[in-house]
Amino acid sequence: MSWFKRELKGIITSTEEKKEAPDGIWNKCPQCKKPLHYSEQVENQYVCHYCGYHIRIGSKEYFSVLFDNNEFTELYPNLTSGDPLQFVDTKKYSDRLKETIRKTGLNDAIRAGVGKIDGQDLVIACMDFNFIGGSMGSVVGEKIARSIDYSIEHKIPFLMISKSGGARMMEAAFSLMQMAKTSAKLALLAQAKVPYISLLTDPTTGGVTASYAMLGDINIAEPGALIGFAGPRVIKETIKKDLPKGFQTAEFIQEHGFLDFIVDRREMKDRLAAFLRMMAN
Repeated sequence: MSWFKRELKGIITSTEEKKEAPDGIWNKCPQCKKPLHYSEQVENQYVCHYCGYHIRIGSKEYFSVLFDNNEFTELYPNLTSGDPLQFVDTKKYSDRLKETIRKTGLNDAIRAGVGKIDGQDLVIACMDFNFIGGSMGSVVGEKIARSIDYSIEHKIPFLMISKSGGARMMEAAFSLMQMAKTSAKLALLAQAKVPYISLLTDPTTGGVTASYAMLGDINIAEPGALIGFAGPRVIKETIKKDLPKGFQTAEFIQEHGFLDFIVDRREMKDRLAAFLRMMAN
């Protein structure tokens, strides 16, 4: 005989009658570990309303946050990477691409679109970390270059949202060439006197940081974003010194003069619109 017996109706539910919560409805904040409902995340623009942690999001979410009524025209959506080096690690690069495209629904680690932000035209190129760590391959560089050409042709300001682990090793030199390619295109954008805003999100590292991410007329970051070139361990082993606390956070980078502003995602659209009006005048 059990010590306790529940006799009230509804307390005991048979296994057959139990209902599972659908995937994606609940999430846990990586910082404070509190549960977050999906509708609350969307309403709060994917920022934890308990601790203010900025949850990592992709181009779909950034476009919904920034573009008026989430209305935009996607630019160059069908560009996909090749496998020029026939690269193989634990699996063929070509197979890895097919698998990642199937899992993420993305053609590569970046999407570009043109629309309006607070009534002002803007071209946005946004990286997706879910696609092979947001790595910069030939398609990423080509799509940025074409988006810049579009901005120059139509005299529309350009916003680059960076979120990347760096260059894509499977494309080797083809990947590294994108650093020079995008930097040269940004020089043409500056020559045409078209504004360029760079938004650095968590994480922005490697060759992306060393090229287009730090070349904005205005460089902005989200709070707490990891921003750096090499990893802390590599730097420590190179300089043989302990690194300061908070090294490679957006706050540390701003304090040392590499960022102009740190902006909360919930205020991002208003601040960007203000920058665009200021630069238009």
